[in-house]
Amino acid sequence: MSQMNLEQVKQAAEYANVVRHKYAQPVSEHVSLGRPLRLVVFLVVWLVLTGLFTLIGGALAGAAGMGVAFPVGLALAALPAGLVSRIVRVAAQWERAVILRLGRFHGIKGPGVLFVFPVMDFARFIDTRLLTLDIPHQQVITRDNVPVQVDGVIFFLVQDPERAVVTVQDYRYAISQYAQASLRDVIGSMTLDELLSERDQIQARIAQAVEERSRAWGIHVDSIRLLDINMPEDLKRMMSRQASAEREKRATITKAEGDREAAINLAAAATTMATSPGAMQLRTLQTIDGLGSSPSNTVLLAVPVEVLELAKALSAGKTPPGT
Repeated sequence: MSQMNLEQVKQAAEYANVVRHKYAQPVSEHVSLGRPLRLVVFLVVWLVLTGLFTLIGGALAGAAGMGVAFPVGLALAALPAGLVSRIVRVAAQWERAVILRLGRFHGIKGPGVLFVFPVMDFARFIDTRLLTLDIPHQQVITRDNVPVQVDGVIFFLVQDPERAVVTVQDYRYAISQYAQASLRDVIGSMTLDELLSERDQIQARIAQAVEERSRAWGIHVDSIRLLDINMPEDLKRMMSRQASAEREKRATITKAEGDREAAINLAAAATTMATSPGAMQLRTLQTIDGLGSSPSNTVLLAVPVEVLELAKALSAGKTPPGT
């Protein structure tokens, strides 16, 4: 039964992790904004070429062939109109187009309307906004031989689109893999206590390591944040018992310090009352006054205070006062 419960818990955790990543998926890299403009260009060029081809066909075939020239002109004008419309492209404000002409780097264009010639040019649109990538769960062994699972997220942006396209095959995949390796290297060199208490320093070290390498790819790493740190269940229970023992230890020490201070204050009060002849009487009267403040309390003194003073004087070998 316990094994089934454990499997259900694991399945629930995996489902929650899938849902969390599902709703954290980024949008597509390129947003096509030039379709309406290309459609308008296609229609205008198509109509112009259709009229031109129809006039040429009618002139060659005569008035009788005008009815055949029009559909032939429609068909012939479709291909060049489509090629001309493909020249016009639109880049968003946050996009830059890396143009390769006949396989060689030609330039960077955008944002706005740009012209990419079919067959000769190839355009790769690069998003220059702040991008995010998940760092999936990494199984890491800390320096004190404790297995942990750590995941996180990396925030970065493309500063040089040319190097991001020409230098590295897939900059998203490359920076994700390098971030995973750096995370394992940094956490593997630290103890479990350092991992739990120095999260900010760990994040800064990982970000610095990734930044040093990704700078050559034209990428700037904004930050890296650790999300979850999962440890074995038995280790969690031991840490819970340790924390409980630490709290009990602090409570015992605090109580002992309070008892010591109370004893010191009581000893000082006893010394003061011993050196002052009327201090005990005043303390007794004060206690009686405190007990008799409520109408339901009745205080009876079986032995007067004077008798107690007489007994004390006789035991000290002194003559009682007033005798």
